[in-house]
Amino acid sequence: MTASKRIEIVGPGCTKCQALAQHAEQAAQELGLDYQVVKRTDSAAWEVYGVMMTPALVVDGQLKSQGQVLSVEKVKKLLA
Repeated sequence: MTASKRIEIVGPGCTKCQALAQHAEQAAQELGLDYQVVKRTDSAAWEVYGVMMTPALVVDGQLKSQGQVLSVEKVKKLLA
């Protein structure tokens, strides 16, 4: 069994952040992953991951994307 993926959405909680969170959740479900989606609005997360633009997608502690709402298909590629 694979370990659970930790998917973090870093940003102020805006509509773009919410859309990215929905796409990430849908992608993880379609891939059949064991996952947890966490929405991070604290500035500490921005600093830890080096986020310059939001929304940002962090998977298992690694910054994968920032400044754009990725499609479900693009998120699936980053999660696979």
